[in-house]
Formats: sequence, C-alpha cells, structure tokens
Amino acid sequence: MARNDVLQGTLDLLILKTLGSRGPIHGYGIVTHIQQVTENVLRVEEGSLYPALHRLDQDGLIESEWKVSETNRRARYYRLTARGRRQLQAEQNKWAALTGAVARVLEFA
Repeated sequence: MARNDVLQGTLDLLILKTLGSRGPIHGYGIVTHIQQVTENVLRVEEGSLYPALHRLDQDGLIESEWKVSETNRRARYYRLTARGRRQLQAEQNKWAALTGAVARVLEFA
C-alpha cells in the first residue's frame, strides 16, 4: 500500500469518526476537533480536508447542507449517512487489526 493510501484512509477514518461522535459539523470544526483530541499531534490542512470531504460525499458516506455557523457565517455542515456509519465501523475494525499487527511486530522484532 502506498504511503498516500494509508494517509488518505486514515484521514477518512478521522473524519468519519469525528462526524460520528460530534454530529453535524462544518469543516473548520472537524479540523479543530482532530487537533484538540490529538493535542495538536495531527494537523489537517484545508488542501487535504476538503477533497476528502468531497470524496466521502460522492461515495455516499456523508451528506452536507448549508447552515449559519455559531459565528453567524454561512458554512457547509457535514453529517454521516447510514452507509457512513457502517463504513466507520468497518474502518475502525480494520484500524484495530492494523495497529495490533504493527504492535506485535514492534514487540517481537
């Protein structure tokens, strides 16, 4: 698997998980949530976030609608679809298997 595939898949998982736990939220809110939860270890740039959101939307994993934000600005709010919730669970299972396998290699290598 190429490095970009891993990173792209990880970003998708982080976005889906954020939407699954926070509910409808705008792009800046997604970025802020990921940075806060990871104590600024992970930083998501706009150039990565919005193409990922577009891709997830096209795949039917999320939906979006325009609303007024808490700062009185027009913003696109994203939310998980039923298909997105199923995909989130599948991706979390894959992530657990992957990180477990890597941990085993690190432990016994």
